[in-house]
Amino acid sequence: MSPKLPVISGENLIRVLKKLGYEAVRQKGSHVRLYPPAGSKRKPTTVPLHDELAKRTLKQILRDADLSVDGLIELL
Repeated sequence: MSPKLPVISGENLIRVLKKLGYEAVRQKGSHVRLYPPAGSKRKPTTVPLHDELAKRTLKQILRDADLSVDGLIELL
């Protein structure tokens, strides 16, 4: 059974993605666009700078980053 999806802010998620090699390339309003390292199978993603990310948004970002909930919790 996989662990429950944590409640996480956009800023904390960006810190986790940077540990995976993502780079913030631009920001428009409260949304930050991040790109993975070159040659990676991960996809670019956009993270909203909200205090709490919606579960559906967080799931999509994790899918783009090819990251499991377990992996996220370990990197927090």
